[in-house]
Amino acid sequence: MLQTIIHNRDVFDAIVVGSGATGGLAAKELTEAGMRVAVLEAGGKVTPADYTEHIPPYEPKYRGNSDFVRHNLKSTEVLRERPIQGLIYACRESNYKWFVNDIENPYRTPKKKPFHWIRMRVLGGRSLSWGRQSYRMGDIDFKAASRDGYGDDWPISYQDLVPYYEKVEKFIGFSGSKEGLDQLPDSIFLPPMEMNQGEKFWSEQVRKKMGRVVTIGRTAMLTKDHNGRAACHYCGPCEQGCITNSYYASPFTTLLAATQTGNLTLVTDAVASHVTVDRSTGRASGIAYIDRITRAPRELRAKMVILCASTIESTRLLLNSAPGGLANSSGVLGHYLMDHIYEGGATGTLPELTAKAWIGAPRRPNGIYIPRFRNIDQAVTNGMIRGYGYQGRSSPAFNFEASGFGADYKQRVHDETLWRTGIGVWAECLARYENHVSIDKDRVDAWGIPSVKVNMSWSDNDLALWRDGREEGAAMLEASGHKDVKVTGEPSVPGFCVHEIGTARMGNDPKTSVLNRFNQAHDVKNLFVTDGAAWVSSACQNPTLTMMAITARACDYIVDRYKKGELG
Repeated sequence: MLQTIIHNRDVFDAIVVGSGATGGLAAKELTEAGMRVAVLEAGGKVTPADYTEHIPPYEPKYRGNSDFVRHNLKSTEVLRERPIQGLIYACRESNYKWFVNDIENPYRTPKKKPFHWIRMRVLGGRSLSWGRQSYRMGDIDFKAASRDGYGDDWPISYQDLVPYYEKVEKFIGFSGSKEGLDQLPDSIFLPPMEMNQGEKFWSEQVRKKMGRVVTIGRTAMLTKDHNGRAACHYCGPCEQGCITNSYYASPFTTLLAATQTGNLTLVTDAVASHVTVDRSTGRASGIAYIDRITRAPRELRAKMVILCASTIESTRLLLNSAPGGLANSSGVLGHYLMDHIYEGGATGTLPELTAKAWIGAPRRPNGIYIPRFRNIDQAVTNGMIRGYGYQGRSSPAFNFEASGFGADYKQRVHDETLWRTGIGVWAECLARYENHVSIDKDRVDAWGIPSVKVNMSWSDNDLALWRDGREEGAAMLEASGHKDVKVTGEPSVPGFCVHEIGTARMGNDPKTSVLNRFNQAHDVKNLFVTDGAAWVSSACQNPTLTMMAITARACDYIVDRYKKGELG
């Protein structure tokens, strides 16, 4: 075994592994409290010069079209090196190198149980290309087990998180509209983006005829200048970066704030291998990693370690850090993996509206949202527990199926514009012990680090919610005057929603959980996990805002206990 090189002989107050949404926030909170922090990122640095959202589509070799690359250019570098990453809409010709090389980063799944693990290794991680939809969770989610008897309640409540939701929202900036719903608590909002004619009409009809809310999406994008960042100018392809920093990405928001304190040491191209442990105390002593470029083994030392590497990566680190897994006296480390089931919904056309389609800007980078309405006043409906929400949009679309030829055809394409509405279901996935990740002893990545096996499938309840959501989506479209209504889609492959959570769950009982209510490992007091691995149940909302609120709360606890000398 190669000798480890101590990269920096200083002992940091804390090491944060991961530079994305949670890692960036942890760095900001801890450095602003005066702590000396090292952030490890497995990928390289990113600058505004790497952003491509304003490059015209005709300039890239393959016109920047991810579908064209995926389906017609099987020999391209994108597909050769990234057969899994290339499946996701955000992995494009201009930014594919932000995503991991699947050949260098293998993992295995059982036959007939695929799992699409979407990963980015670059400063900022998936915060560079995330969908930005941001929703609070309520006690209907945190205390779901008490309502329907399934699984476990979280060891925290909505009220525990309110000040931290607010802290994150005030710093980052989220646009949206207040609706006063207990199942989808309101945030501190910047002005909402405006719904278009079709969406306003549909919203009015659904509220009137079915009593359900159709609102504008709540998104981590600025609608007015905020904290030194410019308002969004609706250029559209946000997954390729944002030179105005109008959406939240950690490199130019939270990590920038951490850098400005003078207390941050940023180490890029550092592929974390395992948490190092002081054998005399049993406490974490730092992180061992491999230099991504030179392959040299290195180590950083610290008084505490905070894992924010993303759900499966953080758990992989723990599983590789000790026989049977570090901080795993409960035996549940790696178990209760979850994602959201989606890729199904309904579509229809609105014959009442006559606005014409066009191809020019602006392109609103946000859709509409329909909050959960299933199992609000009761715990079970038709044998199903929990619920789902919808994301979608309504817009005028050219009728490319028009008849005619040449100039006549082109005129008909324009004149026969139809307002089309499409909505997709995002349904809760139940936490089940059998959905798990484990170390693959027979396979390593390009840096010699053991990879993982992922074993996950949807439960009957997950699939029932998904089917019910499609049917209810079609019913809402029909009730609001849509024609040609159809249900759409097939259940998504687990992991493909890129909302993977669980595997190092929080809980009050060390016998059944890995972390306590402050994300501190029960077994290793100076070890914390604040990303999605800590989750107890999935709810149906996009998880990133709640991950960040949980991280802010954990950092508050860390700073308090560190000052008292309990973590040093």
